[in-house]
Amino acid sequence: MKSTHSIANASRWRYRIRVSFDLDDTLTSHCRKVPIETSLFPTFIHQWLGEPLRRGTKRLFRELRHRDCSVWIYTSSGRSSTYIQRWFLLHGIRIDGVVNGNRHHRALNRHYLQRLPSKFPPAFGIDLHVDDSEGVKMEGDELGFRVLVIHPHDEHWMEKVLDAVATLRHA
Repeated sequence: MKSTHSIANASRWRYRIRVSFDLDDTLTSHCRKVPIETSLFPTFIHQWLGEPLRRGTKRLFRELRHRDCSVWIYTSSGRSSTYIQRWFLLHGIRIDGVVNGNRHHRALNRHYLQRLPSKFPPAFGIDLHVDDSEGVKMEGDELGFRVLVIHPHDEHWMEKVLDAVATLRHA
């Protein structure tokens, strides 16, 4: 017979889907036509930070957490993990992990791939990667990892991410 303690903690051990997001033109955009999140901070602070966050990101990340997903950032840029974590914290968002260009290259050198892809989510236990690049999608198709392409002007991008997560959960 199972103890009450183990039954109460059973949900803690269930499988969590790990979702990663690209930054440039996926979650950030310098195009004036892409709506951005409002902030509690004055405009000059965000101008100093230099990167607007795409509208809907906060709500989407809350919903992903509600669905017991782990939220990561996977960027090929040279931004430091610390910078990315702090930047999201300024928006009231906690990120579970960050893969930047340096971490990506270190990990892929251990996988001995003939050609280094621009992103390789399986090296970090990532189940779904969200990106604006069709090239990353082609690499995913070739190397066997899931990529959802979201364009900067897509008004239904959040629903597409949630649908992709629901599909993974039921697979």
